[in-house]
Amino acid sequence: MGIQATHLVLALLVVAFISFRAAESRKARLLDSFEYSAINCRAHTASLTDFGGVGDGTTSNTKAFKDAIDHLSQFASDGGSQLFVPAGKWLTGSFSLTSHFTLYLHKDAVLLASQDMQEWPVMKPLPSYGRGRDAAAGRYSSLVFGTNLTDVIITGNNGTIDGQGAFWWQNFHKGKLKYTRPYLIEIMFSNSIQISNLTLLNSPSWNVHPVYSSDILVQGITIIAPITSPNTDGINPDSCTNTKIEDCYIVSGDDCVAVKSGWDEYGIAFGMPTKQLVIRRLTCISPYSATIALGSEMSGGIEDVRAEDITAIHTESGIRIKTAVGRGGYVKDIYVKRMTMHTMKWVFWMTGNYGSHADKNYDPNALPVIQGINYRDMVADNVTMAARLEGIAGDPFKEICISNVTIGMAPKAKKVPWTCTDIEGMTSGVTPRPCGMLPDQGPEKITSCDFPPESIPIDLVQFKTCSF
Repeated sequence: MGIQATHLVLALLVVAFISFRAAESRKARLLDSFEYSAINCRAHTASLTDFGGVGDGTTSNTKAFKDAIDHLSQFASDGGSQLFVPAGKWLTGSFSLTSHFTLYLHKDAVLLASQDMQEWPVMKPLPSYGRGRDAAAGRYSSLVFGTNLTDVIITGNNGTIDGQGAFWWQNFHKGKLKYTRPYLIEIMFSNSIQISNLTLLNSPSWNVHPVYSSDILVQGITIIAPITSPNTDGINPDSCTNTKIEDCYIVSGDDCVAVKSGWDEYGIAFGMPTKQLVIRRLTCISPYSATIALGSEMSGGIEDVRAEDITAIHTESGIRIKTAVGRGGYVKDIYVKRMTMHTMKWVFWMTGNYGSHADKNYDPNALPVIQGINYRDMVADNVTMAARLEGIAGDPFKEICISNVTIGMAPKAKKVPWTCTDIEGMTSGVTPRPCGMLPDQGPEKITSCDFPPESIPIDLVQFKTCSF
């Protein structure tokens, strides 16, 4: 009887232990259940750990990401799929996404960019650029990459992607890189893209780069990089149509948002503009660059850009247009309103002699067209210089409209707050008094510089509540 009783007790203990582990497993699954907003939900789900992922910060997960996405790609025509990245530090090189797919990062998940150069495939230069930005040869694939896709979501509960950029910045400054540095996220030749609710740290170069794509939502992104880090642009829509950037906070070593469309003769030949772009509720800190830049690579054209409710703090310039002889293309129908700026070098800056050509084969007769630039309802304080507006001789920047703008100058501000050459336009209700090329049309024109009342198609996109 003693032995039987012992066996019975052991059996009960085993059952109790199994029940406890099952309860803990259910609890773990419950803790990893969540809801999120997205343009589309998915029928199939997997975790990176299902494919051998190890979140210890030192084990490479490049193969785990590849295997997971390869497996989930089979569901593209069967309701799509989502890949969950749990809490942990997931070291990885570049990996590519698939269509009808969601990459979701847990709030305590960190993707760490590998510093092993073998984990970064080399790609050809972008066709609208003709060469790499850092070097004439190709470029390293971005950390999170996708091409020729539809319906792609990169999101999370403010999970983190850390580019560990210091490694790349040092090699860039030392001239040791044969190829252009990778970006954190790049999606190209794609449509229906959502990038949301993430924190991006220390990118090797640009952070978010949608290119040759359409129907793009970038929302709730926090981007942080040292203010002296090279070329760490925040969000760069490039030859894209129907894009919305909302509720983003950016601290960087370059432009917070840079709107682009190709470089010199390559951008002219490729001929794909950026148009229908909305930027709302952006906060920017970038002491050596712009809050919103248009160019300098704008040879495919930039048009119908609308920015509103923008805050800039300790930033070199508010709105900057960058172009040059040889760029060709155009920047037109630009609208910015309700912008607040604190401690700025310039509020408005237009540069017609930016230079920086792809090569010596640019066409010196390719002159950019800059027209229909509208700024209204702005306040700035502690400003060194109100505006530096420099068009191109024989190719003036036209139809500049600035109204209801108050600029408070810094104690050591420039004696001449406005400098203007080769521009044409008008102002109303602007302080300090603008240059003679922008004559004040009186208070009755205070509501000039109209902002388009109609929405663009991306504003009509409805979100769904999705779950894991």
